[in-house]
Amino acid sequence: MKKRLSFLDQYLTIWIFIAMILGVGIGYCIPSIPNTINAMSSGTTNIPLAIGLILMMYPPLTKVDFSKMALVFQKPKILLASFVITWIVGPFLMFLLSIFFLKNYPDYMTGLIIIGLAPCIAMVIVWSELAEGNRELTAALVGINSLLQVLFFSVYAYFYLEIMLPLFGIKGLALHITIAQIASTVGLYLGIPFLLAVVSRYLIRKFKGALWFNQKFVPTISPITLIALLFTIIVMFSLKGAMIVKLPIDVLRVALPLVFFFTIMFLLMFVVGKKVGANYSDNASISFTASGNNFELAIAVSIGVFGINSGQAFAGVIGPLVEVPALITLVNVAFWLKRKLY
Repeated sequence: MKKRLSFLDQYLTIWIFIAMILGVGIGYCIPSIPNTINAMSSGTTNIPLAIGLILMMYPPLTKVDFSKMALVFQKPKILLASFVITWIVGPFLMFLLSIFFLKNYPDYMTGLIIIGLAPCIAMVIVWSELAEGNRELTAALVGINSLLQVLFFSVYAYFYLEIMLPLFGIKGLALHITIAQIASTVGLYLGIPFLLAVVSRYLIRKFKGALWFNQKFVPTISPITLIALLFTIIVMFSLKGAMIVKLPIDVLRVALPLVFFFTIMFLLMFVVGKKVGANYSDNASISFTASGNNFELAIAVSIGVFGINSGQAFAGVIGPLVEVPALITLVNVAFWLKRKLY
């Protein structure tokens, strides 16, 4: 019997739409709200949003069992294929799609590039589970990808935004982003929840036991990610009341390359996985790991580097709006490929 999404996850796209509409409504009806939100800042960091974004990252990182990371090294061909497609092909593909579809919209273009720099470490567990993927392999890949994001996301962002864009003739953006600037943002929004997750996982499992941790603590904190995401969206869209007319068109502009990215990455990884001898459950795990993105981190970095009102942050918000229906469709594609190839 196929697994099903929880009620909250199943209608995530609807919740995001509602949050966007609610945010715009608040911005229209209470004109003082944008100034109030912007006033609650320390330097370039908006305090309420920083809290929301850290809370957004904490639950998925807490679920990662880093002790299972060694399992991946028992399957070196699968690990190498997953690494190459996820960390080398994926970011470059998103880079090309961003330039092709959004060259005339540089803010959205750079926002989409940021989205492509890090694989998903949260919802990928859900997609893999629904597609009957290898749970242990998924957990191990999530653990490795989490560590790689902490260590290398800032370098990746600098490379693609400051070095690669000019090589492709994209000039005049005047980004001038330093690695230190991105690293400080990643350290705040990913480093803090990462450390909190590791510490809380160790201490709670030590004093309360693994069973209590998995069956009580994790289910209790899981909804925090959705609540924090919706809070972030409401706040961001309350600052974007003036964009209400062009909003639907902008959503489609950002959504189209994302749909291409999800589809190409999933099918490419599935074909490569089959070629290197992965069984179906392993192939489903690496394919969903390759096709999903860490939108929470992309939103956090875009807000931290470019600001709450930026087009980059807007593009980040569109990500999960598109990802949910797209990846649910790919779960069905995975079962179809299973029947055809396995």
